[in-house]
Order: sequence, then structure tokens, then C-alpha cells
Amino acid sequence: QVQLVESGGGSVQAGDSLRLSCAASGGTFSSYAMGWLRQAPGKEREFVAGISRFGGSAYYSDSVKGRFTISRDNTKNTVYLRMNSLKPEDTAIYYCVAGRVAGQTASYDYWGQGTQVTVSS
Repeated sequence: QVQLVESGGGSVQAGDSLRLSCAASGGTFSSYAMGWLRQAPGKEREFVAGISRFGGSAYYSDSVKGRFTISRDNTKNTVYLRMNSLKPEDTAIYYCVAGRVAGQTASYDYWGQGTQVTVSS
């Protein structure tokens, strides 16, 4: 129903910032909760952040709370993840996801292709 394309990943040093973007098409953007998940080599998939359909509620994993900010612009069919104070342990492939409930990982049914974030110490 919806296609998701991430961008904005890259290689940075610890303490730097990045903003990831996810452009959605092929669906009604405002009907989806949106989120970001990440997966590092050898580690299980991890929920990073989620945001409700109209941006009224946001959810973060403890590991990124206070450093990352998720937002969305429904006029642009785009969700963002601002990542500040990046740490080497943030290194992962970041996936944009769309689903039903922002705070429930299992409800995210649509995935983007992922964008690599690498943080060097």
C-alpha cells in the first residue's frame, strides 16, 4: 500500500548529528503511524522511535531518548529522524516503517530499504 524511501544516512564522528528523511508514496500518509527501526550486524532489530498519525504522540527507545527526535510533515508525506550526539553504538541500518500503532513495533507492516548510519569514535 505504501512505499518508503529513506535518505540522509552517512558516516560521521561521535558527537555529530544527522537527519534522516523518509518519503512515502502509494498510500494515504496520514493514515499511518510512522517509525524508525534499526539493525546492527549481529544484533536484533531495535525500535528507535515512533510517531502517531498526526504527530501528537512520539515514542522513543531508552537508548535514544533525549538525543533523537522524530517528526513528520503530512503535507510532504515525509517523516524525519533528527539524531544528535551520535554514539558508535548508534551504528546500524535505519529503516523507516509505517503501521497502525506508533508505540508497538509489531504493528509496523511496511518497511523502507534502509539507510546506513555509521558513527566512528
